[in-house]
Amino acid sequence: MAQYELLLPKMGESVAEATVIKWAKQPGDAVEVDDIVLEIATDKVDSEVPSPVSGKLVRQLFKEDEVAQVGDILAIIEIEAEVTSAPVKQEETEDDLPADLPPLNDIPGVKAVSERFYSPLVKSIAAEENISNEELDHIPGSGSEGRLTKDDLLSYIRQRQGSQVQHNKNIQEDIPVLNTSAEAPVRAPVSTSLSAGEEIIEMDRMRKLIADHMVMSKQTSPHVTSFVEADVTNMVLWREKVKKTFEQREKEKITFTPLFIEAVTKAIKDYPMINVTVNGSQIVRKRDINIGMAAALPSGNLIVPVIKNADQFNLVGLTKSVNDLALRARASKLKPDETQNGTFTLTNIGSFGNVMGTPIINQPQVAILAVGAIKKKPAVLETEFGDVIAIRHMMYLSLSYDHRVVDGALGGSFVRRVADYLENWDIEREI
Repeated sequence: MAQYELLLPKMGESVAEATVIKWAKQPGDAVEVDDIVLEIATDKVDSEVPSPVSGKLVRQLFKEDEVAQVGDILAIIEIEAEVTSAPVKQEETEDDLPADLPPLNDIPGVKAVSERFYSPLVKSIAAEENISNEELDHIPGSGSEGRLTKDDLLSYIRQRQGSQVQHNKNIQEDIPVLNTSAEAPVRAPVSTSLSAGEEIIEMDRMRKLIADHMVMSKQTSPHVTSFVEADVTNMVLWREKVKKTFEQREKEKITFTPLFIEAVTKAIKDYPMINVTVNGSQIVRKRDINIGMAAALPSGNLIVPVIKNADQFNLVGLTKSVNDLALRARASKLKPDETQNGTFTLTNIGSFGNVMGTPIINQPQVAILAVGAIKKKPAVLETEFGDVIAIRHMMYLSLSYDHRVVDGALGGSFVRRVADYLENWDIEREI
């Protein structure tokens, strides 16, 4: 009898770890090829780990809610045939790091060699916060074998920042302290008294991740929001004209979302400094245009699948990609890599009847666009015979952007350009 080591597979360039959330097979259970052995969760999406071999599960090496790193051995499967063992996890190299991060030897304050294992994400956060390797080694970890997870490090940063802010306040009480860190001081939890009939609902795992991500975003980026009202009458009439023929031909429904995404990709090409990230004092301009589209799940939580290289799709391709990702997002069938490496996010708040909003930036991006509900409204039109009032299809676009690197002129011009592409829609366009 031989033993097969089931490893945590690589799930995308920027995914370094995952949490075991449920074991589908228990020790002693028979396992067939492609049977689901366990379910895991990254910081963006849940996924399943199938078995590539047939045999019997003899050992689980991680408990539920424990964090495993990419390449860790998750389980041992006993098999009859002699096969080559699963590849052993190699030492991390610069090729294994997320594309957005600097090489290990370029990260200040973090030594390239350490006896304790740190994921690329942890190393990146440590570099941004000027945390030395010696300091990292003294931070307690909650992961497997005491490994330091992202949440452990962020919690430590919050506590450290809180102590620093209090120290500054004691020194100079009357001078406001500018918090330039990615994390704000930890505040003592507010004591809440319950009245009759009130209920305490514990956040689920995904809601906790969303909450942490939203708070981190607001503390990282000074948010500014610009608004534009757009007359999208031609676009609405065009879609109404083509939607039946399109569905018959392509077996797909055409919604407004791919139309919005196409306009966004065109505007990004006109204003490429919207398609950037911030790395300390550096601005990293992205080559690819990867559009995330925020999608509400049946549970009420939010997920953002990403259309990679969206500018290279025609409208048919965008429509099929949007429909496929939205369908699999609602069914929890997205792959981890399909929520990674977005460079700009679109959220359609109009689907809830909202006309405008102030969306929170999806870090490490620097801008997010909310599109509101399309409403019929009276509007003034300029004609060769003078101004007239007509009923038009109007909508608001709301762009939130990181004022560290996106000034009002750039943010305002960009959202105006998106509106221009929507307003100037060719009603005779062939698809």
